[in-house]
Amino acid sequence: MHPEILDQPGYTSATVREAPVRDLFPGVRFRPLWTGPGGAHAGVLEMDAGTSWPRRDVHEPGPEEVFVVEGTFSDGARDYPAGTFIHAPAGSWHVPASATGCTLFLFYPEG
Repeated sequence: MHPEILDQPGYTSATVREAPVRDLFPGVRFRPLWTGPGGAHAGVLEMDAGTSWPRRDVHEPGPEEVFVVEGTFSDGARDYPAGTFIHAPAGSWHVPASATGCTLFLFYPEG
């Protein structure tokens, strides 16, 4: 084992179970996992079955990176099953929804 790995500046870990839950909309929750210098951040979005965003979700100031962990995610144009990666460039938008419910890992490299 190399316990000195954990002493490196910025090296961190988080568990979804211990992350605080922020209700965004009815049936839609965000669990922040990490925030870095400059605003980059990562977290988990949970959507119950039959939920959707009430408006366009615009990706600003930078892109949104999405990995579908469980269930099926819809961006308003297409359905994406578990195991799918989606890159949404800065300035793009979608209307997140899920008929089945889903769990997404989200990363915002520019905040």
